[in-house]
Amino acid sequence: MKKPLILVALMVGLVIAALIFWNNSRSDDETTITLYGNVDIRQVSLAFDGNGRVAQLRAEEGDSVKAGAVLAVLDTRTLALQAEQAQAQITVQEKNLLRLRNGSRPEEVAQARSRFAAANADTKLAEQNLRRLQNIASKTSGRGVSVQDLDRAKSSLQVAKAKGAEQQEALRLAQLGPRAEDVGGAEAQLQVSQAQLALLQHQIDQGTLIAPADAVVRSRLLEPGDMATPQRPVFALALTQPKWVRVYISETDLGRIKPGMSAQVYTDSYPDQPIAGRVGYISSVAEFTPKAVQTEELRTKLVYEVRVQVDDSNNVLRLGQPATVALDGSTARE
Repeated sequence: MKKPLILVALMVGLVIAALIFWNNSRSDDETTITLYGNVDIRQVSLAFDGNGRVAQLRAEEGDSVKAGAVLAVLDTRTLALQAEQAQAQITVQEKNLLRLRNGSRPEEVAQARSRFAAANADTKLAEQNLRRLQNIASKTSGRGVSVQDLDRAKSSLQVAKAKGAEQQEALRLAQLGPRAEDVGGAEAQLQVSQAQLALLQHQIDQGTLIAPADAVVRSRLLEPGDMATPQRPVFALALTQPKWVRVYISETDLGRIKPGMSAQVYTDSYPDQPIAGRVGYISSVAEFTPKAVQTEELRTKLVYEVRVQVDDSNNVLRLGQPATVALDGSTARE
């Protein structure tokens, strides 16, 4: 009699354990939200800011590049020669501006003073010659000196006085130095040349194509020797971060999720290795389910877009890859 009782007790225990396991599994299924979607990654099309011939390409399709890495270089030899010419012109203008700021040299002032003294001497000599002729004319009642000689002496004196005034003004200008307007004009010309050099240097710098962020080269669209323009991309990059899965949820489950709640992302390639994520964006506008979502239940219903951000440190996810997202709906009510 004891053996049948023991068997009955074991059977009852197994049934109770099965009921408990089934109840827990049902509870988990009711709280877990399973969504389907595709991996989305930001992409960048890189092009040169200026025109030119491609000299070097330093990346291939599939290469992983770091932010700041040089990906391509244009032929900037012509711009470099123009920059050298501009630099030489700046040097000349700097010397000219320095000369104006320093004013006249002491030797130049001394030279102007000597010329003024020589002009004064010529004026005194012309005055003495005129007085001598006038004295002779007065003593001889005009017969000792001709009228022509007197006129010539008067003209010589006027010329000497004019030259003396000219040399006096030259001496004054030499002592004053250059005008402020001349100095300002030279400074402005120097600034124009410096701006032109900076522009040329900027154009040379634009001849180097830099990776804006960590990324993977998706496409290499030009080759060395091709003509590049701002309208012709050289590379297409897929950024390694951020990555997210774009999924869609029905209105009945909308209240069970909230931004920031944790998620698990599964792919067919790694079904046993979920990737951690979190809900980052929930659309406020309903839309029809996209054709890419292959769930029969949701095809004809209005749904809301949800973006689940993932931390793909191992770079497993690829652009457009199908993915399944599991959310714990019970946490949204806490």
